[in-house]
This record gives sequence, C-alpha cells and structure tokens, in this order.
Amino acid sequence: MLRVGLTGGIGAGKSTVSKVLAELGAVIVDADLIAREVVEPGTPGLAALVDAFGDGVLHPDGSLNRPALAERAFGSDESRLLLNSILHPRIGTRTAELVDGAPADGIVVQDIPLLVEGRMGPAFNLVVIVYVDEEERVRRLVELRGMPEVDARARIAAQASDDQRRAAADVWLDNSGAPELIEGQARALYADRLVPFEANVRTRTVVAVPPIVRPADPEWAAQGERLVARLRAVCGDRAVRIDHAGSTAVPGLDARDLIDVQITVPDLATADALAEPLAAAGFPPIVDANRDEPKPAYGVGGEADPALWDKRTHGGADPGRPVEISLRVDGWPGQRFALLLRDWLRADAAARAEFLEAKRVAVRWAAADAHTGEATVTYAAALAPWFDLGYQRACEWAERTGWSPAG
Repeated sequence: MLRVGLTGGIGAGKSTVSKVLAELGAVIVDADLIAREVVEPGTPGLAALVDAFGDGVLHPDGSLNRPALAERAFGSDESRLLLNSILHPRIGTRTAELVDGAPADGIVVQDIPLLVEGRMGPAFNLVVIVYVDEEERVRRLVELRGMPEVDARARIAAQASDDQRRAAADVWLDNSGAPELIEGQARALYADRLVPFEANVRTRTVVAVPPIVRPADPEWAAQGERLVARLRAVCGDRAVRIDHAGSTAVPGLDARDLIDVQITVPDLATADALAEPLAAAGFPPIVDANRDEPKPAYGVGGEADPALWDKRTHGGADPGRPVEISLRVDGWPGQRFALLLRDWLRADAAARAEFLEAKRVAVRWAAADAHTGEATVTYAAALAPWFDLGYQRACEWAERTGWSPAG
C-alpha cells in the first residue's frame, strides 16, 4: 500500500484535504481521533490515566476532563513522560491496526498534527503539508473557532515553523484561497500522483526520465535529503552510508530531473538482501543495471578488474520525484568515483562548465534517436568519453587536494 503523511499547522485546514481524499477513496487514519478513542470511557487507556493522575481527571459522567489532565500532566517532565508512556503505545497500536486493515492496494493517509515536530517524515512514501500564512491562521482560529487571539498565537508558536514544514514537504498545498481551490489541489494530488504512485509500488514499476537537461533547481538538495532519510529508514545499519550524488547534488549544475542516491554497502550480498525492502518502500529494482562501465585505462587502485564495478540499481515509483539509487560496495572504484565526481564538480567551475556542454551534446544525440526508444541509451553513450577522461582528472584532483570520501 501507499502511506502518505498529512500535516499542517493549526488552522491550516488539513481536515478539508483529508475529507476530499477520503471521498476519493483514501483510507484516513486520524491521529487526533485515535488519541480520543483510546481514552474513551471504559477503555484501558482511561483507566490507566485515572490510576496515574487520580479521579480528578474525570468529568462527573466518567469521560476524560482534558483541561484537568493537562493541568496535572504538564506540570513537570516526569508527569509528562508518564502521560506519554500511557498514551503513545496505545495510539501506536491502534494506528498499526488501522493501517494493517487497509487493502493491499490502498492509499493510506495518516493525518498527524505533529508529524514534522516528531520527525516522522521518513516513515512515509510521501509527506503532504497544508499551508496557510500565520496571520490568516490566527484569523480563522479567532473568528471560526472562537479561540482568544493570545491562545491562537501561542498554539502556533509552539508548533513547527513554516520553514521546518517546507523542508519536510514533498507536496505543498496552499490553502490561502477559497475552499474550492484547496479541494481542487487535493483532487489533482490524488489523481495525478497518489493513484499512479500506489500502482507503481504494487507493480514494481520505475518512473523513467527522458534525457532532457533542466535548469538547476534549488529544491534538488532538499529532495535529496528527504530521499536519503527515507532510504536510511529502510536500510538501517545495513548501509555503511547513504549520499545524494550525481549532477543534482552539485549546486547550480543543470541536469536531468533525476535525483541520484548512492547506498554504500559492505558487500553485494547485503545489496541483494535490501532488494525487497527497497521495492516495498517504493524503490523497485532495475535488474539489468548491475555494473558501472569499468575504467581500467589509468590503472588506479585495481580498477581493471571488471567485478569491482558491479552494483545493484533501483529506481523510484513516485511519478512526482524520479530517482535512481545505486548500491555499491564500500571502497570499490565505482563507489569512490560517485562521491569523488560530485565533490570535484562542486569544487571546479571549469569542470562543471565542460560537463554541462558534454550533456548538451548528449541531449542532441539522444534527440536524434527519440523515435527508436533508445534515447536514454544514446545519451549515456554520448557522455561515456567525458566520464572516462573525467575519472582521470578527478583522481588527479583528489591527489592534489588530499580528498577523501568523508561522511
């Protein structure tokens, strides 16, 4: 299934987005509703709160008196930890039950107010942020919910900032306008991204990118960081390191709109063991891309052995963010070259300019083969001579500068 994290600041209107997605067929798992459900009268959760904080946290009818609980639970770090120890496991268990109960081809949207604050983004295939500027949120809270302005501003200040949310967002929905506008955005998100994303995950389909060089996008760096975080969550300690590599990791360099990530592993057996977890997380294997082109001509560090250029490759199922993931063995020449090339291009403006010109030539070659379906192959072949020479030049730069693959 596809798991989507939905969040936004208080008063931003994420409930509107959640409602539209539910109407379209998404399974909604609402963290606020679950938090209330696990402490309803008669539940073990409510009984545990009474045992911990006393009968004073109850209304006369036996339901939870939330202001009274807050007064007792937030008075000290110890009482707050006690509250969390009661609520969080029960909320987690109920959330898992609802997610596990969704259909195998379902789109599960988890509505979590504090998703960004809790750094939960890597657990989801996609994070959607609903945005409204602070002053408009204050107005809505005061006028529509009757909240005192001072309380509204305090609640907003206690949550993540807009910059923090933007850094976590794969999708940014602006809810500053009329209701029909945000509803239209939500419907487009569902039809154009979530539905094909889920289908691609289920069928192990990789989203392809044509050999077209795009102007450098400042968002590539943040997109790379989010992908690295997701992959780290999948791989755990089986990865030695995970890096945003390739052209999109070089600031200011025009490139194909494809985020390259390298997962460094201790051996190829580990790479093979990660194939299924990566596919299930939305990164299907590209089975015929299992070796880099060896570069033996310069005799640096045993590169003449073709086996040292073996790798495993995965793509991305997200139609909104194509990715190519290379799993290479720690210390093998292909693994080192991916990091060296990135760092050399970051440091050498002339090399960047030459590489960009080589790309433009490769694009023209690829365009001539577009009708044959071999444009991507042609593009790679056209760049191969530049990479061969670039390998030697990058190694010379590394020797002059004392470069090492720090990380």
